[in-house]
Amino acid sequence: MLLGGISEARDQAWADLQVGDKVAVIEHLRLKVPQESREDWMVAERGSWEPWLKHQPGFLGRDLFWDPVTEEGTLLIRWSSREAWKSIPPAEVERVQARFEMLACEHTGQNQGNPFPLVFEGELLPQ
Repeated sequence: MLLGGISEARDQAWADLQVGDKVAVIEHLRLKVPQESREDWMVAERGSWEPWLKHQPGFLGRDLFWDPVTEEGTLLIRWSSREAWKSIPPAEVERVQARFEMLACEHTGQNQGNPFPLVFEGELLPQ
């Protein structure tokens, strides 16, 4: 996959608590992010998921990339364990997602729905 320039299209958030170099699981997400809305996506991420993730037990960090060919954002979120990741109540995730979508709509000018719909979700395990 061709990813956009790191300085422009990559963002990182690191938790205060680091667990050495061990990562038990990586949450892998892809979102539809049109070129003209890249900065709007980043603003919505910084105002919702980024601060919330920093306070989650087991969160180790994340990387955000943008692919100019597919116009998709890729998020790789590192967790200390699958249990820590999956123990987060769905209602809490929905609350943060609602904030993300509200911020995304405000910044893109879209009146309803999610300006950056989910294209793929999965998980990666280190070898």
